[in-house]
Amino acid sequence: MDNSLYLSLVIIIMAVVTYPLRMLPATVFSKARFGRYMHRVLYIMPYTALTALVFPGVFSSVGSYHYAAVAGTAAALILSLFKTSLSVTVVLSVVVVYLVLVLF
Repeated sequence: MDNSLYLSLVIIIMAVVTYPLRMLPATVFSKARFGRYMHRVLYIMPYTALTALVFPGVFSSVGSYHYAAVAGTAAALILSLFKTSLSVTVVLSVVVVYLVLVLF
């Protein structure tokens, strides 16, 4: 089987399997009413999932220079405490990591 045909089939099969699994909860839970606590849990769920997926990559992205990752994470946390926008937080955290890598 040709490599491009194989990849196309894999992408189509993945789309067919993934779409219903993502669509079904959205259609079922869009009409459901939850209490205040459950609403809060569902509201913060994407942030916690994103953190669990991204945070390990922060420390593996800079190789053995873990101090740069710690500095970038600290910068992001401090900027988020001041409620800066996401784009400013990301850009300034990257700048902090870059400066730490260059200076140390």
